[in-house]
Formats: sequence, C-alpha cells, structure tokens
Amino acid sequence: MKTKSLGVALLAFLALAGCGRQAEKAADNASGVAEIKIGFAAPLTGNQAHYGKGYQNGVQMAIDDVNAGHPTLGGKPVKFVLYAEDDQADPKSATQIAQKFVDMKIAGMIGHFNSGTSIPASKIYADAGIPQIAMATAPDYTQQGYKTTFRSMTSDTQQGSVMGRFAVDKLNARRIAVIDDRTAYGKGLADEFEKAAVAAGATIVRREFTTDRETDFSSILTSIKATQPQLIFYGGTDAQSGPMARQKARLGMAIPLMSGEMTRSDTFLKLAGGEAEGTIASLAGLPLEQMPGGEDFAERYRAKYGELEIYTPYGYDATRVLLQAMKQADSADPVRYLPKLAQIHYAGVTSTDIAYDAKGDLKDGAITVYRVSGGQWRVLETLGGGTK
Repeated sequence: MKTKSLGVALLAFLALAGCGRQAEKAADNASGVAEIKIGFAAPLTGNQAHYGKGYQNGVQMAIDDVNAGHPTLGGKPVKFVLYAEDDQADPKSATQIAQKFVDMKIAGMIGHFNSGTSIPASKIYADAGIPQIAMATAPDYTQQGYKTTFRSMTSDTQQGSVMGRFAVDKLNARRIAVIDDRTAYGKGLADEFEKAAVAAGATIVRREFTTDRETDFSSILTSIKATQPQLIFYGGTDAQSGPMARQKARLGMAIPLMSGEMTRSDTFLKLAGGEAEGTIASLAGLPLEQMPGGEDFAERYRAKYGELEIYTPYGYDATRVLLQAMKQADSADPVRYLPKLAQIHYAGVTSTDIAYDAKGDLKDGAITVYRVSGGQWRVLETLGGGTK
C-alpha cells in the first residue's frame, strides 16, 4: 500500500508538472510568443559532470539574459528555450541525442562538450544544416569541411603548441615524458604538445597512454621515472591528473606535471591535495579577472548558481554569439542566420572580439598558463590574443 501511494503521488506530481509546462507554453502561444528551441548536450552525470553542469549553467544564463530583453525576430516576439541532454561523454549517446534534436527541429546547437562526442554528432547537425558551437578542442572537429561547426574555445593545436614551446623555452625542460588518455581530446592535445616541444628542442623520453576511467598510474609512472624526465605532460581530465599527481609524489618524482584546461580546475586541487603544488596547466582566454566582462559576469553568476566552473563563461559567450547571429539575420532559420554566424564579431565575457576563421576556429585566441602555488591556481603568463 505504501509503495502504491508513493506511485500515485509521483504520478500526480508529474501530471501537475506537465500541466504547468503546458500552461506556460499555452500562455506563450496565446500571447503570440514563438518558442525558439536551442539544443544543448554535455556529460551531466559521471566524473565529468562538473564540467557539463557549469557549461550548461552558462548557456542557460545567456538565454535568460536575452529573454529578459523581450527579443523579437521578424517583427514578432520570441522566447528562447533550452533543451538539455546528458550525453554521458559517450559518442553513441551523442549521435542519438543529435538525431533527437534534429527531429525536434532545434534552431541551433550548443555543445557537445567532449571532442569524442562533438565530432560524430557534428555530421548529423551538418546534414540537417543546423549550426553547432561546441566546446570540442580536437583539431578534427573543424577539419571535416562542414560549414556548421564552430568552437567555444581555442583548439588543441593552439593550446598544445603554446604549452610545448612554453615547457622548453620558459621551463627549460629538455627531457619530457608524455601521457594521454586516448580520448580525442587527450590524445589530440598530447600530440600537439609533443610536436611543439620537439620542434623547440626537447626529447620525448617516453610516450605512454591510459584511459579516461583509470585511477592507478603506478606502473606507467615507474616506467617513466627510469627515463629521468624533467617534466611530465598529461593529456586528459582532472579525474586522472589528480590521482596522477599524488602517485607521482609517492614515487619521489620531484618534477612538474603539466596538462591542459581540464586539469585547471578546483576538482583537480581537491583530488591532488598537497601534491597539486607546482602543477602547470593552460586555459583558453584571459584570466577571469582580466576578461572584458569577467568580474560582472562572475558576480551575477555566483548570485544565481554559486562558484563558476571552468567552462561557464565559454558556454555563456557561445550562446550569446548564436543568438546574436539570429538577431542580425532577424530570423532563427539556420539558412538565414548561418552566414551571419560565420562573419560574427561579438564583444563577450571572454573576449572583446569573438570571431571565426573559415573553418569555424576562433581567431587569435589567448592562452593563459597557470601554476598551483599555495593550493591555488595562479597566473604564470598569458600568450597570444594580442599578448606577448
């Protein structure tokens, strides 16, 4: 009886929730407000959920900000509505979600988050002519020849090459070991780092790989230790780089760990604990306090959602750019606003001039290098994007 009562209560709740959504939609229709569907996908569960949720919050905040201005398209009032899906960082789920969004006739897509999900999903959006602004950083994402693919961040080619040169020129590392997690993101970043480091004069003493699910790196690190490197570069996420930093210290390897933006997180600091000290990581764009609208954005975001995640400002800007292209075209029809998106120049939170090249890569993006000191990520240097 108790189970039956709970089931009835749950059904009643869902019915009321559905009625509420239907009533809201009916009210919009009655007032002549057209709903413009925006798709979003990222890992919202699992060990990458903190990335995805912060990304989603930034997207939702952008939509809320635009809707607060009572937007119109074609002389008629519109309301942008976000439809979010959890792709679990899984390529198969991503393609299923992409087809679902196409069938729903979304006007535009923000995401997917991972390169490994964005790349297979991008063909489905491209075939349907739906513009996609993804967080993917793997070079392959924009090298497929699709006119619908755009980035939220600089590519691995940009980040990896900057970090490879930085390791040699600024840290004087000549003997370097490289590890990647074999994902499109991790391997792509490590490959670009290795190419730049070798070109700058370094020797790669060992190249190893793991997976994005592994947490024990003792064997790999022991093998690397024997080669006497001056630095280890890891291409992957904080779920692995955190434990890796701890295990490196236990093995007495007093050399820096270097990684990309998925390591430059508060989660890494928690996972690595005191062994985070000295870790170096890159992040696209300027430090938040130097971003054109960074401090104001951070204050508004914290009041609504709490602390920012790494990708929050990039999700916000990507969404504002997408909706700005629709505004310039005075239409949510992808055929009409896609040319505006390709030629956009937008002053956002992360940059004073967000613009794309012919492939959909961001033009002239800055890369900031951070190091953990005193338990906090602190800026070492900002390169590119008009800086030196």
